[in-house]
Amino acid sequence: MARAFADEFDAPDLDADVWIPHYLPQWSSRAQSAATYEVADSALRLTIPPQQALWCPGDHEPLRVSGVQSGVFSGEVGSTIGQQPFREGQVVREFQPTQWGWTPEYGLLEVRARMDLSPRSMAGVWMVGLEDESTRCAEILLFEVFGDALETDDVLTAAVGMGLRPFRDPAITDAFSAPRLPIDVSEFHVYAADWRPGRTDFLVDGERVKTVDQAPDYPMQMMVAVFDFPEKAALAADRPDHVPLLAVDYVRGKPQERRDVR
Repeated sequence: MARAFADEFDAPDLDADVWIPHYLPQWSSRAQSAATYEVADSALRLTIPPQQALWCPGDHEPLRVSGVQSGVFSGEVGSTIGQQPFREGQVVREFQPTQWGWTPEYGLLEVRARMDLSPRSMAGVWMVGLEDESTRCAEILLFEVFGDALETDDVLTAAVGMGLRPFRDPAITDAFSAPRLPIDVSEFHVYAADWRPGRTDFLVDGERVKTVDQAPDYPMQMMVAVFDFPEKAALAADRPDHVPLLAVDYVRGKPQERRDVR
């Protein structure tokens, strides 16, 4: 990471030089992948209202998503070139002009966020390799929270997914887990990844939760998204009109320096 980055979402709309308000549009289209969002009260709010269409109908299990990403590119229509294909041989449906908004390589990445989920929804923030080369495709997951993994017995807890996923990067082995943490995800928390050569630390509210002794060694873009899974509707029958929400107070990236984590 050559310089510090910060988006406090204080402007009246997204910074179009940084964020693309679509989720992997090359496999779908700009129209079908458009996020429902607003920037207000110094926060980005991603939601999925009931009328929002499916993301990639006919080619993916039913899924609705509102997401933004800090980079995008694809090959021509019919090619297999693009980020995060969801199956082998996936082809581009709509060409995407190249845009690299924020694509750091190493640094302390922080997102302050809260979410309102039902058992049929999920929210996450992750880094993904640009896939300008096919093997530069691993993920660093700052958090991944499913609404059916929240518990409210004696204390509010959440299974917070974090770690690395290799996909087609032969240099990375799977290091994903979802430790259960005593946090209320409907309140703001700071989720972070301290990404260094050969090591990635994962932190929540400044406390180190997980260390992985490996790290991708190429630039990555950030993905911020909330998901709805219509096939899980029976799990949320008592909340049929629930609108999933992911609110982000800020995104920050700090260059590497000597840091103490607890």
